[in-house]
Amino acid sequence: MAAAEDGGLGENTRLDQETAQWLRWDKNFLTLEAVKRLIAEGNKEELGKCFGARMEFGTAGLRAAMGPGISRMNDLTIIQTTQGFCRYLEKQFSDLKQKGIVISFDARAHPSSGGSSRRFARLAATTFISQGIPVYLFSDITPTPFVPFTVSRLKLCAGIMITASHNPKQDNGYKVYWDNGAQIISPHDKGISQAIEENLEPWPQAWDDSLIDSSPLLHNPSASINNDYFEDLKKYCFHRSVNRETKVKFVHTSVHGVGHNFVQSAFKAFDLVPPEAVPEQKDPDPEFPTVKYPNPEEGKGVLTLSFALADKTKARIVLANDPDADRLAVAEKQDSGEWRVFSGNELGALLGWWLFTSWKEKNQDRSALKDTYMLSSTVSSKILRAIALKEGFHFEETLTGFKWMGNRAKQLIDQGKTVLFAFEEAIGYMCCPFVLDKDGVSAAVISAELASFLATKNLSLSQQLKAIYVEYGYHITKASYFICHDQDTIKKLFENLRNYDGKNNYPKACGKFEISAIRDLTTGYDDSQPDKKAVLPTSKSSQMITFTFANGGVATMRTSGTEPKIKYYAELCAPPGNSDPEQLKKELNELVSAIEEHFFQPQKYNLQPKAD
Repeated sequence: MAAAEDGGLGENTRLDQETAQWLRWDKNFLTLEAVKRLIAEGNKEELGKCFGARMEFGTAGLRAAMGPGISRMNDLTIIQTTQGFCRYLEKQFSDLKQKGIVISFDARAHPSSGGSSRRFARLAATTFISQGIPVYLFSDITPTPFVPFTVSRLKLCAGIMITASHNPKQDNGYKVYWDNGAQIISPHDKGISQAIEENLEPWPQAWDDSLIDSSPLLHNPSASINNDYFEDLKKYCFHRSVNRETKVKFVHTSVHGVGHNFVQSAFKAFDLVPPEAVPEQKDPDPEFPTVKYPNPEEGKGVLTLSFALADKTKARIVLANDPDADRLAVAEKQDSGEWRVFSGNELGALLGWWLFTSWKEKNQDRSALKDTYMLSSTVSSKILRAIALKEGFHFEETLTGFKWMGNRAKQLIDQGKTVLFAFEEAIGYMCCPFVLDKDGVSAAVISAELASFLATKNLSLSQQLKAIYVEYGYHITKASYFICHDQDTIKKLFENLRNYDGKNNYPKACGKFEISAIRDLTTGYDDSQPDKKAVLPTSKSSQMITFTFANGGVATMRTSGTEPKIKYYAELCAPPGNSDPEQLKKELNELVSAIEEHFFQPQKYNLQPKAD
């Protein structure tokens, strides 16, 4: 340990303390040896990366690379996190020992550090069981939405899902749900974070995961929850006879993740012929060998194999889940032979229209409309607002992220309201409120039924989307991002927007585009409100400004919670009637160029554009 004895103060001393503690507490041979090796080599730079700062527990839980140290996901940090979460839950729920929690996991693994989602889930279960708390631990991989479903169905106190969703292969994550079946929101993240810091030393039985196998507190909910989920899903099948007869063929990819078996089961529940699965991608593989990024949001690159199989099998529609099956991308072959990948906003329009149309057929009484709601996040298309205005139901906007939509949906349901649908542009859809989170399994089969139904009217998804825009007004969207690794630069950029025309003056125009309203959810300012105060919750820890333009355009600039990106989302909303979509696209592109040039100023701030 000679390298650690340099007697340096400050950062070096803290690093020495952290590593010394690690050597005492880590019982995973691979991560322990890795740290010993770095110390022996005197590799301060790598030690700094592993021990620089403890992973921050936020409302999305944890997400980081797997490997040794407090900055990474590994056996010891999972134990520490779960000990903190356990103590926090004990304080919050007097009946925790009666009700218990649920834990599930995806198929991620990192052989070099011995970490895997399955192992992390077992260690988390061990922590709770050692404290006399019942754990419903799935025996095999599941989609993320199965955790919130189980919390609600079994009336548990909380849920944990070990997944990094569509992140690169080296990452893993720890996602937490509250007793209402939705992701946690503040201040729970801060309470859990504090409890983790107070419970860092592993408890006596923390490493002995074999003790859970014989414990009466361990339950395996796999069979019963699988059955209950698909039974509940059947209630959202509106055209069983059409499904039995349909000639529409589908291809499905689970992108080396967990989705395959569950989507096959969903199709069977709807009496649809199960989709052709992309053979190279159907089985879980933590290496994600056929894709650069396992994220169907990246569009055509991830779908290359799906298109090839669809062309071979004469399938017209491709359904793609991300690796934890909570998101869905849909593509349709056009008459030209080209494949069209629908954006999250376009699929949101189609599913929203479909779920409302199907609900309306069952509920002819118009008085029910006043208790019916749809939700979307503030950076998603306003198309649901347009449909709601014309049809007479309620539309509400929430902050970005399904944690807000899930919690709001639960409040509304508890008030006796009907929540038909919620979505966000990042290809996340809540089609069935028995899961208060995005769910790519239900979205896949409901999209398939929609396509099958439209085919009986000789309509494609693209044609129906156009019909929606003609009826409710075109909503053309464009979103992208710049990469910036420097927090100070990001702060400067946003402060410049707040002091654009002298101190405390926001911009009045962006190039030739006049600004009619500004909402700043970092500071809580909104000049469209009588008291100039924003209605949505504000957060000083993240940057987010929305500009409304005189031409009907809306643009939001915001920082990402999980990536070094400044994102923007722009939309042009036209009133109903036959407006010219090409002209609208041209105008939106001009608006976006103006925002990039005047508000982002990539040269001045040295920002990297999104790589095509």
